[in-house]
Amino acid sequence: MSIIPVRKNMEGAKGLEHVLAIDYEKCTGCRNCELACSVAHYNEFSPSRARIQVIKQETRNIVAPVVCLQCASPLCQKACPNEAIVKNEYGILYVKSDTCIGCGNCVAACVYGGITIDPKTKKAIKCDHCSGDPACAKACEYGAITYETKDGLQVRHKGTESVMSIVVPLMEDE
Repeated sequence: MSIIPVRKNMEGAKGLEHVLAIDYEKCTGCRNCELACSVAHYNEFSPSRARIQVIKQETRNIVAPVVCLQCASPLCQKACPNEAIVKNEYGILYVKSDTCIGCGNCVAACVYGGITIDPKTKKAIKCDHCSGDPACAKACEYGAITYETKDGLQVRHKGTESVMSIVVPLMEDE
């Protein structure tokens, strides 16, 4: 199981108090999470605009939802020439779309694949935690994505290790 930090209540919260827990063994690759995310942000069914992406490699039997891990030392933020990736008052990294120039440096810098370029706006997009009510978790009928209360720092390390065990071999094949 991979654990990805996320916040439950945006008002008055300090630090990452809740997490998205992704159980790769339960994920069927249905992509309901992608649809829910795109509807929550753009009011349209468009998986390519989702801030969670399901990576499929059927020849290796890999199905892996990938979303921003809210890194302690975010490479995407450091790579942005316009400082468009910032933390809000709750410590959640997000992309200021009015500042983003769509250069893609952040995408190249993120080793987890947690940030992409929106195909319509041509600007960076990443998980913003749906203001504390993640649509992806609500849409997952198989329990692969759940919303849990966890200690943020310990959970972040577990999630990072799990995601890297899946993402790095995929990157090596390209």
